[in-house]
Amino acid sequence: MSALAAELGVGRATLYRWAGNREDLLGAVLSDATEWTFRAAVRDVDARRPGPTGGARVLAVLDAFMHRVVDAEPLRALTAREPRLFVRLATSPGLIESRSAALLRALLDEEVRAGRMAPLLPVPVLAQAIVRIGDGPLYAHLLGGGEPRIDEALAVAAVLLGLPPGDLGPIDTPGAR
Repeated sequence: MSALAAELGVGRATLYRWAGNREDLLGAVLSDATEWTFRAAVRDVDARRPGPTGGARVLAVLDAFMHRVVDAEPLRALTAREPRLFVRLATSPGLIESRSAALLRALLDEEVRAGRMAPLLPVPVLAQAIVRIGDGPLYAHLLGGGEPRIDEALAVAAVLLGLPPGDLGPIDTPGAR
């Protein structure tokens, strides 16, 4: 915060008044980055010709988004330095989760209004469920679970969207045969 205050040419007290504490500021930055990343994923999917529609479009956006998150070098650097802080900010109720759910809700609403999907759950509930369920597999590497498991998150999202879960291949589940 001291370095940022100096870079901005303000005192630390002024920066804290503007931004709150360090975690608040980091949460706001990560929330904005979430939106930019999500919107880039939507643009990537919508640039396909022919592009997917309905639940398939939502699933394709989620896939592109999650891969962008996992591949983001600045995020990797942050999670290498402060994995617990990132996990707390990204997976707890707050700016990042609410922004993620709002973005997904808007995408779902767009598909519903266009008549391309009819979800079995109310859109706000569906969006929140997909965000919350996706966090575990997406951030598995930070939660002690090896590598990110994007395919698992997408399979669950597919089922929630009323789509077939696709080929997950072998899933290492205790007791599974």
